[in-house]
Amino acid sequence: MQKITPCLWFDGQAEEAASFYVSVFKNSRILGLNRYGEGAPLPAGTVLTVRFELDGQAFVALNGTPDFPFSPAISLVVNCASQSEVDDYWQKLSAHQEREQCGWLMDKYGVSWQIVPVALQQMLGSEDPARSQRVMTALMAMKKLDIAALQSAYDGR
Repeated sequence: MQKITPCLWFDGQAEEAASFYVSVFKNSRILGLNRYGEGAPLPAGTVLTVRFELDGQAFVALNGTPDFPFSPAISLVVNCASQSEVDDYWQKLSAHQEREQCGWLMDKYGVSWQIVPVALQQMLGSEDPARSQRVMTALMAMKKLDIAALQSAYDGR
C-alpha cells in the first residue's frame, strides 16, 4: 500500500468517475468499494468510497455532497512520452475548452489535469536561460501542448 493516497471528493459521481478514469488509463482497475450505512448523510447502500488504481497510482473517490467542489489549485499531472499520448489523453479528458491553458484541462467531473510531455521538463531545465525562456513563452500561448512547437522554441527556430 502506498503511504499517501489522493482522495477525490465527488458530488454523487464517485463510482462513475472512477470507472471513467479506469477506462482512460492503461493498467488501471477498480480495487473495491464501500457503501454508506444507516444514518449516514446519503441513503444507506449508496457508494461511500471507490478505491481504484490508475497505472499503478492508488486513488480513493468519495461520494460526498456539493459542499466541496474541485478547484484548479490541485491538479493531476500525466507525464507523456509522445505527442500521440498527449493527444490521446487530451481528447479523452478535456471537457471544458474555456478552462484550458498551458497543458492544463478540466474533465467532466471538474478535476484538473496537466497533460505534460516528459521533454518539457528537460527543455525548461536547460542551462541556457534563453532556451528555457523561449519554451516558456511558447508554452504560455498554448492550450494543448505541442512537442514540436516547444522543441522549435527550444532550438530558437
